[in-house]
Amino acid sequence: MQRRFRQVCSALKEQSHVRYAKIASAGGYSNMNTMMIKATTPDDVPIQDKYIEYFLTLFSLSPSSCHSFAITFTRRFGTTRSWRVALKCLILLHRLLRSVPGNSPLSEQLLWIRSNGLISLHPCHFRDTCSSSSHSYTNFIRSYAHLLDVMLDSTDFEDQQQEQVLELLPQLQSVIDRAMDCFPVGLAAQSFMVQSAMKLIIRDSFVCYTRFRKEMAAVLDNLLQVPYRSCIAAFNIYKKASVQSNQLYEFHEWCRAKGLCGSYEYPLVDPIPHIQIKALETFLSGMWELTEDEEEEKPLIDVEDDQVSWETLLETSVTFPHQNDMMSSFFFSSGHGHEDEQAAASSYNPFYQPNEHCGSFPRNPSYPWGL
Repeated sequence: MQRRFRQVCSALKEQSHVRYAKIASAGGYSNMNTMMIKATTPDDVPIQDKYIEYFLTLFSLSPSSCHSFAITFTRRFGTTRSWRVALKCLILLHRLLRSVPGNSPLSEQLLWIRSNGLISLHPCHFRDTCSSSSHSYTNFIRSYAHLLDVMLDSTDFEDQQQEQVLELLPQLQSVIDRAMDCFPVGLAAQSFMVQSAMKLIIRDSFVCYTRFRKEMAAVLDNLLQVPYRSCIAAFNIYKKASVQSNQLYEFHEWCRAKGLCGSYEYPLVDPIPHIQIKALETFLSGMWELTEDEEEEKPLIDVEDDQVSWETLLETSVTFPHQNDMMSSFFFSSGHGHEDEQAAASSYNPFYQPNEHCGSFPRNPSYPWGL
């Protein structure tokens, strides 16, 4: 009885907000709070594109409005107990973040709000009280919020230097991990709204994985030209990728079986055999030395020609006494699979997909998914 009472109270509260927004709009009065309520009504109707375009146009015409949006979003998401409202808030934020560069005023304001403790996407304190399967909806909302929280931590990478790439790759892996955590169960898996959110999440995992594979291949191709600690960092990233690729393949297969996104959209997930990781570990164990002061590092093989092949390097490496037979058979599986140039943006944002209708954000016509 108490649970049913909470459900009724939550439903009445959300309906009163919607009625207020309708009355305000009918009277010619419309502000950020009104538009937020109208965009996140507690029903199973997807967010209309006109609201996305309204906010993006507003941001492009008045960057200062991003602060008002961040405050309004915080109030709406932080006070609701309806999973439909909370999910629509996250979908709205997700679609907006996909449409602006990583260094946009919107991202900056959201980071400021988070740093001041006004909102917490992770840990997320949302708890649903409006459904009979509150546990499954609550877990999905919290996982989705965690994904967007990780996205906000993304950094710009305009110059693709080796040290910066080694910072980018763990971020991409973290985004992929959080995307795989958004695994709906129970009634949540059958919800149309949850499935709509999953399509956004899955497609962003496509972009991040394609970007990761491309950048990881470049790192492997230049592995012997970086300092010792950077080389070890690259190996640890590659080692994690060997485990993550299997998990991502299973996640994509589950999503494909549920009919989420078209089968043609799924990228080829390249498995990384464990024996390859062991071979690389053995190969690297003797390829580097520290100088006497242990502060400066240098590769044992001095590579001056950027175009030198791995076969030449491996042939050179066998002259050292610490190499063994595994090295002659070691190979790098870099550079294969489908490449997606749209995954790279001058101002890095793993979700960045411009919109042609909104101010200074032109749409990329080659991107098939839109907003």
